[in-house]
Amino acid sequence: MVDAVERKIEQYIGELGDQYVLRLYQNLPHGKRLRTKLILKIAGSSLKVVKTAATVEMIHAASLLHDDVIDDANTRRGTVSVNASEGNKTAIMMGDILYSKAFFELNSISSEVAKVISNAVVQLSLGELADVRLSRTFHTNRDAYLKMLYQKTASLMEASAESAAILVGKNRQAYRQYGHNLGLAFQMIDDILDITEDSKTLGKPALHDFVEGKVTLPYIYLHEVLAVEDREFLVSLHKKRLSNDEAEWIKVAMEKNGIIEKSYLEAKVLIDEAIELMECLGEKDLSNIAKAMIERSF
Repeated sequence: MVDAVERKIEQYIGELGDQYVLRLYQNLPHGKRLRTKLILKIAGSSLKVVKTAATVEMIHAASLLHDDVIDDANTRRGTVSVNASEGNKTAIMMGDILYSKAFFELNSISSEVAKVISNAVVQLSLGELADVRLSRTFHTNRDAYLKMLYQKTASLMEASAESAAILVGKNRQAYRQYGHNLGLAFQMIDDILDITEDSKTLGKPALHDFVEGKVTLPYIYLHEVLAVEDREFLVSLHKKRLSNDEAEWIKVAMEKNGIIEKSYLEAKVLIDEAIELMECLGEKDLSNIAKAMIERSF
């Protein structure tokens, strides 16, 4: 049924009557469609469910287009980003088109679903702004980081699960919590993989987040345990194009201090809670999605 969602998105884009916009969308890398899979697993495959998944994926795609402009990213999932190939203005407007069309289509699904998803987009935008602000300097504010993580990533995952539950009359709070935990853990694992995986696997340079200015959970935890001189050295590397020796110093320091394991366990606590919640509701497939999340290499 993921294919049905893809067809619905292309239908929505086709209704705009602009071949350039359609081509731009068709060239976007689609990723794992995790939000779609969640919605379909929770709510089945009725037309309203497919429409909901389609609007969520359009919103997600729009947020990534804007994100790439903000980050001056040249690639997205291993392919050239729209801002790199077509320019920032085109990327921004393409994002705006996807957002606007998604909001328009939400009105025909359910007023309650529209409220939930629209609120998530507000949170997503606040999270993007917070990410920009936090990236200006090396920070050690774990609470601010986790709040940003919720807003920027988890809020849309949370809304996807809750919206699906609303459509079929399931316990919306339980599925909301599941989506919340899944979204936070997903981004935490991404942050870890940025440090542990190679550039080929990532589809972008390794340690790219730190070079870009993002101080993720592993860096916050590493800063806490380093001696003063090493702390100063770590801070000096923030937003810097790293040499091979500097990148290796970070990785060795992470390994020596058990930082990756500590960060991974924090994500695992969230996933274990999500698994337990879904197993209590008899949702084996959703439990398996959560298990796969914590075990993925990318």
